Amino acid sequence: MMNIQPVILTGSIVRLEPLSEVHVPDLAVVGQDKTIWQFLPYGNINTEAKMYELVKMLLARAAQGTDLPFAVVLLESNQPIGCSRYLDIREDHRALEIGGTWYGRAYQRSGVNTECKYLLLKHAFETLGCIRVQFKTDVRNQRSQTSLERIGAVKEGVLRKQMIVEDGHIRDSIYYSIIDSEWPSVKAKLDEKLKRSYE
Repeated sequence: MMNIQPVILTGSIVRLEPLSEVHVPDLAVVGQDKTIWQFLPYGNINTEAKMYELVKMLLARAAQGTDLPFAVVLLESNQPIGCSRYLDIREDHRALEIGGTWYGRAYQRSGVNTECKYLLLKHAFETLGCIRVQFKTDVRNQRSQTSLERIGAVKEGVLRKQMIVEDGHIRDSIYYSIIDSEWPSVKAKLDEKLKRSYE
């Protein structure tokens, strides 16, 4: 059985550290652009008060053992620039989901997402002993689908009317997964992408 505990994961661009209320002011600043929240179920988190409520909700889930949220901190400035998390943690089945991921607009398409995915996947497969990591994304979010497919995640199907998001939209979600036998090839693709982003 997996034993998931808060942990700090450090790469060359970012550090993933356990999310806390201390991160709220900086996250509120980088979360101002409403396009960040377009495909996430939380609504437009455009004030510090809304960010505080979001972080409080994620910490409550962490206390219940279903989620492990991280603040994404840029190493060069030591500033939080977004969030990601493990969710739907199923220790008995050695499986979890990576999701709830967002970054400030300036840090999108910058190598940050690739490194975050690498750090989270590596920890899941090589330290926690996962046999399955899944992702879900809004069917409208083509960029997320392309990104997942590019690293070798396998599209499993569409869950129709899977959730109602904050604005009332009834969302269909596409599920992807990576299993333990696929991790070496996915890791190699991520390593190659990271080398290019560091150049």
